[in-house]
Amino acid sequence: MSAPVVVAVAPESPAERAGVVPGDRILAINDQIPRDVIQYQLLVDEPSLLLDVDRGGLRREVGVEKPAGSPLGVEVDSPLFDRVQTCDNHCEFCFIYQLPPGMRRSLYLKDDDYRLSFLYGNFTTLTRFTESDLERVVTERLSPLYVSIHATDPGKRSEMLRNRRGGTSLRWLRVLLDHGIEVHGQVVVCPGVNDGLWLEDTLAGVADRFSDLASLCVVPLGVSRHTSEERMRPHATGEAAFVVDTVEAWQQVFLGALGRRLVFAADEYYLLAGRGFPPAASYEGFPMHEDGIGMARAFEAAFLGEAAEQPSDRASGFFRAVDGAPATGFRAPRLDGEATPVRLGARPGAPVAVLTGELGAPVLEPLVATVADRDVRLLPVENRFFGGNVGVTGLLVGEDLTRVLAEEPEGHRYLLPDVCLSGGRFLDGLTPEDLPRPVEVVATDGAALREALA
Repeated sequence: MSAPVVVAVAPESPAERAGVVPGDRILAINDQIPRDVIQYQLLVDEPSLLLDVDRGGLRREVGVEKPAGSPLGVEVDSPLFDRVQTCDNHCEFCFIYQLPPGMRRSLYLKDDDYRLSFLYGNFTTLTRFTESDLERVVTERLSPLYVSIHATDPGKRSEMLRNRRGGTSLRWLRVLLDHGIEVHGQVVVCPGVNDGLWLEDTLAGVADRFSDLASLCVVPLGVSRHTSEERMRPHATGEAAFVVDTVEAWQQVFLGALGRRLVFAADEYYLLAGRGFPPAASYEGFPMHEDGIGMARAFEAAFLGEAAEQPSDRASGFFRAVDGAPATGFRAPRLDGEATPVRLGARPGAPVAVLTGELGAPVLEPLVATVADRDVRLLPVENRFFGGNVGVTGLLVGEDLTRVLAEEPEGHRYLLPDVCLSGGRFLDGLTPEDLPRPVEVVATDGAALREALA
């Protein structure tokens, strides 16, 4: 156990009025030691609090009085105060195994913790889930959760997770659903492993056993050049088309039986298959938007200013609703500080280049073409850092952007989507200030891009 450390105190909050300051270590709340920020919120919801605080090695008690349920006004340094439940699966397709050496240590951590699933929308396989975990999830209503399924056949799932418990751990999914916990599922499709008839079998298994899932996303395998797994390869065009056809056929089955589509294919499949994207309404509120489901249609609608249904601006998971939960990892703020555009060297009316990953280019191209009164072009960036079939904009790194921008003229405007930044840094540790041309960091949504181009 490690005590949560206060990293920020809201002005005029009950915590500030009581004398809590950044750097304080909260050892206990009303004589209880919280194990994570979820339990922390339950404790600080009380109207009368007695905080046992360590400040510079000296312990003191801080009393706080506030209305019941009102925020304490403290942000702590970590979502978990005990040990994170790490993943003991050895999936061939795990992208963490495909990272190059020398990156930040935090990027190599594999978690399989249901608490991070609830807080941040991380996917868990449930292979380390226990009766105690179930009791807590049901009692405290930790919902929604996000579960990696991959296959419903026990033998195939064990093979994919390289874990004998993979064949039995979906029993927890059934129990969670039986207790009314909202669960979103995911199937990562690996060509030659769980595609084809295995994908049909998985969707049939979902229909038979887990039809009360909130949603199910079917996403393609990402293969970097650093993988050492011989079976892992990108999808061929025909394989991607099969996945699209299979998912759309099962959508009709679920529509007839449940009145909703339930299962959705990632945008990347439509791009690989050369198919047009389904209409925005068919994504039923974009429940798996962050997993690449319906991103293109949502972006298009926002760019064109259409009144189509848009995904929530709240990231999956409830960390923003939990008093004190820090935004970490991919949920961290995109920029380090204020999001101020940088336009050094760009003259008024200068030509504009929109930086994007290779997969983003075909989505943006028809939208950029509608800006007829401006000199605007796309600047797709090949991801050589990860290589393989990695082409999403969110995995662009400073090294690849540097290579491309070094060949670009000065004085132009270069728009950089913020999705490739976390805390002001790219995954390779570089910052926008390290790039050879000044860039404008733009929020990764259609309305923000339209405004930047205007």
